[in-house]
Amino acid sequence: MAIEYVDTAPNNIIEDSRPQITGEDIDSIVEIFNTPLTGSYNWDYDSADNRIRKLYELGKRLNWNASIDVDWAIELDKTEPPMEKEFNPYSDYPDFLALSREEQLRFGWHNQAWTLSQFLHGEQGALLVASQLVSCAPTYEAKLYAASQTFDEARHVEVFAKYLNDKVAIRYPVNKPLKLLLDKILTDPRWDLKFIGMQIIIEGLALAAFNTVKITCRDPLLKNIIHLVLRDEARHVSFGVNYLEAFVQSLSEQKKEERAKFAYEACCVMRERLIATDVFEHFGWDVEAARSHILKSDIMVHFRKLLFTRIVPNLKRIGLLPESFRDKYDALGILEFENLTSDAVIDWEEMAKPLYEDVDTP
Repeated sequence: MAIEYVDTAPNNIIEDSRPQITGEDIDSIVEIFNTPLTGSYNWDYDSADNRIRKLYELGKRLNWNASIDVDWAIELDKTEPPMEKEFNPYSDYPDFLALSREEQLRFGWHNQAWTLSQFLHGEQGALLVASQLVSCAPTYEAKLYAASQTFDEARHVEVFAKYLNDKVAIRYPVNKPLKLLLDKILTDPRWDLKFIGMQIIIEGLALAAFNTVKITCRDPLLKNIIHLVLRDEARHVSFGVNYLEAFVQSLSEQKKEERAKFAYEACCVMRERLIATDVFEHFGWDVEAARSHILKSDIMVHFRKLLFTRIVPNLKRIGLLPESFRDKYDALGILEFENLTSDAVIDWEEMAKPLYEDVDTP
């Protein structure tokens, strides 16, 4: 195995259908980041927050193994588009219509691969942030939960990487908006901004995006992978909201405003995460024209708004939707979600269900 150190994330698309890769084929590409992380011991081993401890216990009980709890024998049918036709935001776009049926099919699988690749890269970011939180979270319960979340995120990286490598055989690089936010979260010295950026913004978006793919995709294997991942992510977001709620209230008004500004800017950045400009470029389209069209399409407008149904009520619950930012969120078209139920309200019965209850198992 060779290790190649790079200054920025690679931007190449990987298309590889080899059934088996040996150690000699692997070239580990590593990008270094530096962070002034301040860790903390906690010498009080008494459990004070029963909600966090209960989420931790659920995480231990509902662990799953990507190697044996996922039926990798299910074959992926790539002779049909990956999603139902009615959910295709490109169906009326001239450049898409100009493609042959074969090329439209190839575009669909590249677009799916791009989406799943961003899931994969986001999960690696979550893995790195969760590992940081073990060191820098100040309380005993938070350290325990962050440790369990680190293992969850490792499992998510494993399962998405395996699906992309073994089934789709296409992998896209991390897109710029997601990378920008991950860099900010990982290199910021403030532990609570790591919580806000990852547990509230990125994981909140992931919950909505995963649910959308689960509904729209055709592949039963992918549906079951996402079902398993969603169970973990729901706990993670609930952990973040419950843990941050009391902490944010203890901050000065100036510090609350700083964190509200960070959350708003993160939401703005993550709106662009959803646009597959790398795919447009790969197929030779005018990237800006395609981006503009997709942003205005009814399906994408609806989808982008739905992604914030978890984030906005959670921000309001923890005190990061102040009057000074209401007009800004309204301009994004997502303030309407502020009064939905936040993830601070935990449905313990639902969260404790067996992994495959009410789901068609493979």
